[in-house]
Amino acid sequence: MLEILWIALAYVLGSAPWGLVIARTFCGIDPRENGSRNTGATNVARLCGFRWGVATLLCDVLKGAVPVWLAFRINASPVFVSMVALACVLGHVFSCFMKFRGGKAVATSIGIFLPLAFWQLLASSLLCTLVIWRSGFVSLGSLTLVTALPVALAVSGQWVWLPLALGVWAVVVWKHRENIVRLRSGTEKSWLKSKNKGETAGNAVQGDAAQNTSAQDAGRKDG
Repeated sequence: MLEILWIALAYVLGSAPWGLVIARTFCGIDPRENGSRNTGATNVARLCGFRWGVATLLCDVLKGAVPVWLAFRINASPVFVSMVALACVLGHVFSCFMKFRGGKAVATSIGIFLPLAFWQLLASSLLCTLVIWRSGFVSLGSLTLVTALPVALAVSGQWVWLPLALGVWAVVVWKHRENIVRLRSGTEKSWLKSKNKGETAGNAVQGDAAQNTSAQDAGRKDG
């Protein structure tokens, strides 16, 4: 009975929409209505700033890591722990607090594997970071992470968590299906390009303001 209750609680904890809470509380913005309309860390960072994106990332990671870590104290069975982990991920994707809608589950997926396969997760995360750095696409890095993780588990002989990793891979790929279409068509938004465009736009606005000020000064002198 305790195991069933803990799986249900893991789903509820995974459903906590930290991106929505943080963006609304500290920025007065609803991420579901702005940017990519996603409550994940990437969209929160774009809308509210880097530090709030990091805060969202940490909260989403912890809501996966803590229930799984505690699940080991209840019952160390791989089947039970895997069910708790999957419940966290499904809670994030189908949040009971957001009419069964949610994020793309990458941060929470990282969280559930922290206590399960740290070194394999670390290797996959480093590869993910490299892909994002070289391509500028967060979505491509996320897909790389969940694809590399099952491979790392298989290569290192951690077969017990492989079914969970494949299940997470299926969920994350399904949630990124629109990103995959945009990546194939070359229309996916790049983190680097968005940043550069924002800086260019800001410089253009400042330039226009300077020109307007100069024109006004010249008008006063002529008058």
